[in-house]
Amino acid sequence: MESTLVRCADGHVFSTASFPMQQAERLGPGRLVRCPRCARLRSVVPVTLQKR
Repeated sequence: MESTLVRCADGHVFSTASFPMQQAERLGPGRLVRCPRCARLRSVVPVTLQKR
């Protein structure tokens, strides 16, 4: 299973093993996932890594 690096609405960055409906672009990039730092369901978006 592939992990995805995500950022929650509070700015915490973490990886998640499941990113529900990752291929459904018509719904937008945000999903609800439980943040391990907030301990709440938060809206998360995938983090894009930028090359420097």
